[in-house]
Amino acid sequence: MPRWSSLSVTAQGWCIAVAEFLLGLLLLSAGLYELAPVRVEAPAAVRVGLLAAVCGAAVLRARRPVAALVLGAVPLGIDLLLGPSLPVWLVYSDLLYAGVRYGTERQARALLGLASALSAACFGVVYVVTGNWQLLVLTAIALSAFVGTPLWWGRAVRLHKDVADAERARAEAVTTIAELDRRAAVAAERNRMARDLHDVVAGHLSAIAIQSEAALGLSRDASSPTARRMEALHAVLESVRSNSVDALEEMREMIGLLRDRPVLGETTAPGRLAHLGKLVDSAHAGGTVVHVRRSGPGRQLPVAVDHAAYRIVQEALTNAAKHAPGVPVELSLDARGDRLEVTVRNPLPDGTVAAPRTPSGGRGLASMRERTELLGGRFRAGPSDGTWVVGASLPLRPGAPS
Repeated sequence: MPRWSSLSVTAQGWCIAVAEFLLGLLLLSAGLYELAPVRVEAPAAVRVGLLAAVCGAAVLRARRPVAALVLGAVPLGIDLLLGPSLPVWLVYSDLLYAGVRYGTERQARALLGLASALSAACFGVVYVVTGNWQLLVLTAIALSAFVGTPLWWGRAVRLHKDVADAERARAEAVTTIAELDRRAAVAAERNRMARDLHDVVAGHLSAIAIQSEAALGLSRDASSPTARRMEALHAVLESVRSNSVDALEEMREMIGLLRDRPVLGETTAPGRLAHLGKLVDSAHAGGTVVHVRRSGPGRQLPVAVDHAAYRIVQEALTNAAKHAPGVPVELSLDARGDRLEVTVRNPLPDGTVAAPRTPSGGRGLASMRERTELLGGRFRAGPSDGTWVVGASLPLRPGAPS
């Protein structure tokens, strides 16, 4: 047999109407139907017809609750004139429950107001006509049982359903927000990985390409003595080897972070300004002279600032070697007050300088800007008085104004 919840609203209405009709027939056949003294002796067929009419209206109890109440009011009124019968009033009390339960919020409130007004009017009529307080108490009991109880129960079920729907919507909203947060976290992690791949691995590989170019130039230079040429070539190849090893170690660490478990062995510490000499030596091997100037008191920098400054310097030197090969570069590090000022400056290449032959992905400036802004700093890059200037101002205290 199909489950009740799997039935359509119309099918459920028919099932309830049939069940109510059968129960009403049982009460009529047993003679248990009089709620008050019978005013008019009606044939049994009339009583059955009134029961069938109000049960027919019950078919619409969930789909059209207001229409069911209006249609059911006709046999209810006739039954009231003949003498109220229990089966008809039981079915109509179910229609009252359905009106509050399935109707709109406005319809439910209107029904509650109308029922309260009619109940008060009924009390008044009974008191004026009879003046009997005992009959007034019986009327109150009857109205409470057939009107008040179904309305209260329907309202309570409706409120519980509204709360359940609100909780379900809230749970769905929380799930949606959690999914959006997860996607944002994944996107942020992918951006971070792309930035690190560009800054770390691409920087090493660009240095290798530039130094290989310098090595090829030395091998073709027949004007310099062989011993001096071999010495310079040896220094370039040593730098190429150092950059290759560094790139492999950085790649190994990044792959280890992507695995479910860490790779065996010790991890490599991220680049810090204390390792600046490696960048300067690598640039020298590629034919770029770097003049370093430090100022400000020697102080321990925050790890995030130290690492970001190192990566910015690395990318700036790589870009200088790519786009202005052979020109000197000035690197300035100034840690004063609550900020670290990083400035990399090199003359713009003129027509006498050969264009770089190493490819560029075009992500260097964006990566340096992202690193700076993630720490709440300011970044600038562009030409100034015949030089190309890259500058980053990094706060040394969290929350320092930019």
